[in-house]
Amino acid sequence: MLTQIINARILTPQGWLKDGSVILRDNKILEVTNCDLAVIGAEVIDAKGMYVVPGGVEMHVHGGGGRDFMECTEEAFRTAIAAHAKHGMTSIFPTLSSSTVPMIEQAVETCTKLMAEKDSPILGLHLEGHYLNIKKAGGQLPENIKDPDPNEYIPIVERSACLSRWDAAPELPGAIQFGKYCAEKGILPSIAHTQAEYNDVLAAFKAGFTHVTHFYNAMPGFHNKREYKYEGTVESVYLIDDMTVECVADGIHVPPTILRMAYKMKGVERMALITDALACAASDSQTAFDPRVVIEDGVCKLSDRSALAGSIATTDRLIRTMVKQAEIPLEDAVRMASETPARIMGVDDRKGSLQRGKDADILVLDDKLNIRCVWQMGKIIENSLF
Repeated sequence: MLTQIINARILTPQGWLKDGSVILRDNKILEVTNCDLAVIGAEVIDAKGMYVVPGGVEMHVHGGGGRDFMECTEEAFRTAIAAHAKHGMTSIFPTLSSSTVPMIEQAVETCTKLMAEKDSPILGLHLEGHYLNIKKAGGQLPENIKDPDPNEYIPIVERSACLSRWDAAPELPGAIQFGKYCAEKGILPSIAHTQAEYNDVLAAFKAGFTHVTHFYNAMPGFHNKREYKYEGTVESVYLIDDMTVECVADGIHVPPTILRMAYKMKGVERMALITDALACAASDSQTAFDPRVVIEDGVCKLSDRSALAGSIATTDRLIRTMVKQAEIPLEDAVRMASETPARIMGVDDRKGSLQRGKDADILVLDDKLNIRCVWQMGKIIENSLF
């Protein structure tokens, strides 16, 4: 099937293309051109006054539509993915919070099966934990947190072809060796739930920890120890130019002013936007999957209000927050939700930008930055445009 989207402002890697067209054939982008003359045999879609941008690539999300990936079932995975897709999340790395080995094995089985399906939006599995600093556990289940154990993680990796990313606190005993092992296996090790200072962060970076999980959350900034001052994880990450970060851009986990600072310091090439969404995102549910969590003030919190515990954000909300609250240009906000995470996760050969030959994952946004149409691998899954 041939489809041509015309009359919109189209975001390309070179910038905005005005009044051009995007031509799709089946699940691929056939062409992006500055010509909007109708193509013979194509269904022509007039997106006048709209923005046409790449679909969102989500590298950190725990659930949605009332379901959590920790349920580890096909139904839970499909429901959460479908709910988020309507909000612009066209590619996804399902994320498990700190889990037991049997839970990881079940999730790997489910993920592997669904990834094998034609045009699957699932690109790999992300494990957020369980090798984390208990003092920065936040919403993680403390009973599952432990130090890295090669007798545990090596067999998991060897049996898990779908595993794309695994987070850890680098200051833990054995964490540097864990990071080196993951990097050697093509799995992205990421710094998370940590009290690491500069020497820890630098050693981790050299070992392969080139990314930082939900930057600013569950990690210290500049602080005192008695009368002396020390850099925190945050400042240490800023000092390492090539280290990439992800931010929960809901305007609550990270305030808009700090989102703007991270953007200025790291730049669009090294800052990705994530939802870190829980099951209650992209749904009418007011109940979190985890009974310790409450939904309040547009965010998930531990019931004792000691920490935030995940978001109810969606991809379109991230873009709106960055543009309207953090005052970031739309093109950069979109790139940080698509192109940058695709590159960090090594899937930018087919995802993250509107270019000939790439997957037909496309969003149409109106002037208020609301979703009007979503193509996922060339199929329309949300449409209020025509």
